Amino acid sequence: MQKVRFCIVIATLLLAAGCERAAAPAIRLETGDAQLLATGKAVYDRHCTACHGAKLEGQPNWRTRDTSGRLPAPPHDATGHTWHHPDEVLFNITKHGVAKTANLKDYQSAMPAYEGVLTDAEIVAVLSWIKSKWPAGIRDKQEQVNAAALKNKAAASR
Repeated sequence: MQKVRFCIVIATLLLAAGCERAAAPAIRLETGDAQLLATGKAVYDRHCTACHGAKLEGQPNWRTRDTSGRLPAPPHDATGHTWHHPDEVLFNITKHGVAKTANLKDYQSAMPAYEGVLTDAEIVAVLSWIKSKWPAGIRDKQEQVNAAALKNKAAASR
């Protein structure tokens, strides 16, 4: 009986130690789930089209600051830079805004943070839909960006 109790105590301690070190799951965008993509398209149409365009084309001159000092909405298609960022960064920019995500205290952006407006699931859905519209080669390059980010995150947590 003491041996069983000892094993239970050891197992509990190991489980507790593993839980303390367990990181939150990484955000992963999925392009193969039709229901998720349909939700993403609906969210995009409702919240993103006005600035980023119905065809993900963004606003004209998106690399040049406007008179207010803000950058116009960038394209989310293959001509933009969205795919240069890992999934988790795209999620955080959408949820928390550029300034908070990039730790740029005084950065001004026309894009609002969607925390409290969209659920995490809706953010994943809309970003998954955007990603699904990129050509296969661009999605492959963005997956390399994801892999590098996950590797860096793992190395930093050691």
